[in-house]
Amino acid sequence: MDSTTASITASTTIAAGYLTRRPSAHDAEAIHELISLCDTQVIGKADMTLDDVIDELGDPAFDRENDGWLVHDADGRLVAWAWARRKGDSDNVDIDVVVHPDAQALTGRLWDTVTARASQITAALGHDHAVLDIGLYREDSGKRAVAAARGFTAATSFIRLLVDHEGAVAEPVTPAGVTLHSGLTDEVRRQGHAVQQAGFAEHFGFTPKGFDEWFADLDASSTTDWAQLTVAHVGGEPAAMLLGTNMFAGDENCGYVRQLAVLPAFRGRGLGRFMLRTAFAADARRGRAGTYLHVDANNSTPALDLYLSVGMRQVLAIDVWRRTV
Repeated sequence: MDSTTASITASTTIAAGYLTRRPSAHDAEAIHELISLCDTQVIGKADMTLDDVIDELGDPAFDRENDGWLVHDADGRLVAWAWARRKGDSDNVDIDVVVHPDAQALTGRLWDTVTARASQITAALGHDHAVLDIGLYREDSGKRAVAAARGFTAATSFIRLLVDHEGAVAEPVTPAGVTLHSGLTDEVRRQGHAVQQAGFAEHFGFTPKGFDEWFADLDASSTTDWAQLTVAHVGGEPAAMLLGTNMFAGDENCGYVRQLAVLPAFRGRGLGRFMLRTAFAADARRGRAGTYLHVDANNSTPALDLYLSVGMRQVLAIDVWRRTV
């Protein structure tokens, strides 16, 4: 922690009478309770599970000793949770600040704290600036106002889509020359990684990752199931990948398409649609009530139109606000 961040943290603690400390794995339940309360006020329901919070605290890219702050009031109640997290070795850092309605006076200082930490992270990686991203629910007018006042501007929107499964879902017809391969082997995982990196290279917020980092980040999540990684070969060559996870299985009994990519040379052949329908059929076989995914509404490829055309519908919008410091 540099003197700027230390000063911000200390002044928050002393001036407002709160205790500020670093998070540990044991804080997941209290953090989840705070996030759920704040989310319910904005969108009418909790949007993270306890497992999601546990995964975030255990994310290999998150340094609990330096990247997170918990703030408790005089009664020991958790009233704020703030963090910054690097994205690979890039100049891009994700941040968030969650403050209990009873402790809004902490808001400004905590935004200053995570901003300062983001600059430290990227400086240590050799960058002379930091690009900060924060995801905000479209309904969260209060947090959007705070972001705007601090120089953040809306950069893109991620739309959460859902398709419902009522009973069995028909398996799609496999296109001629296409074979599917499961991610239970190291070879297929490496193929999936290569396709994902090339397929996402021009997407918003993409940061390149080597196989080891990509695998470690995903494998650290309790919701990752490598049996749900599928790589499609065309003429024996890896061409598309889809990674499903159990992120929405516990609370909503739904599947989740975490990554879907088609190599540029194989686009326009219906592979994306085929992979989606394959995921839907697999989720239905598992007894899932539906399948979720997120899509960048400003993606240069017509992904949103594709998802809507296979029966998915929008259920939530999360806008990413960005600032360079």
